[in-house]
Amino acid sequence: MTGGLGLMPVHSTLVDLYDHLPDVVFFMKDIDGRYLAVNQSLVDRVGLRQKSDLIGRSAREIFPSPYGDRYSTQDDWVMHTGNRIEDRLELHWYARGRAGWCLTTKIPLRDDDGRVVGLVGISRDLGAPGEAGKIPAALGEALDYLESNFGEALTPTHLAARAKLSPVRFARLIKRIFRLTPSHLITQTRLAAASRLLRETDRQVAEIAVECGFYDHSAFTRAFRSAMGATPTEFRKAEHRAFPATGFASRRP
Repeated sequence: MTGGLGLMPVHSTLVDLYDHLPDVVFFMKDIDGRYLAVNQSLVDRVGLRQKSDLIGRSAREIFPSPYGDRYSTQDDWVMHTGNRIEDRLELHWYARGRAGWCLTTKIPLRDDDGRVVGLVGISRDLGAPGEAGKIPAALGEALDYLESNFGEALTPTHLAARAKLSPVRFARLIKRIFRLTPSHLITQTRLAAASRLLRETDRQVAEIAVECGFYDHSAFTRAFRSAMGATPTEFRKAEHRAFPATGFASRRP
């Protein structure tokens, strides 16, 4: 086990569990982005025979370009910033050159001193391989726009137009994929950005609220407390006690 993770019993149990979920890929990686543990779904996805064919190798060594480069860039971002990627909609590569839509989550793993020593992740299939057309490519572009422009006065109708979908079709797809309404997705994206800024900067809460699209401070506090179980100030104090600020930019790759 590299990187001092010390999680062998835990990850063995997780792998056993995820081996029973054929539509979910599970993986653990060390600080250099090399696979420490994988489930059978990932082995099957890349067209290899056994888990040992993946262990010790990086995504760049396994997946063809540009997929492998993108996955490794995500890994580097998670481990250098200490932030997580949650339910990111993206096209993934499958064996025999097929593509399919997935929701990917990557979370940093820390040692007892709070240092990032690796990551753990899952990728949940949204459709069978080769059925990528069921989710329009422009939807992913609209969600990327939301990630980069959440501070603007965005509406579900605006995002639907960017996705080249009717508002009804857009809402139906967002509900199916994220189990949220478009309005809730926008709010969740803004709150996630606010939580990163609260954790990583010393900027005033009111300033962060405005930057993240909340122009009413009290409304921001209510929404944040409802989602996080604490006010922005309480959240900041708790996070700073748990982990020091990394000083890295918070934008996702």
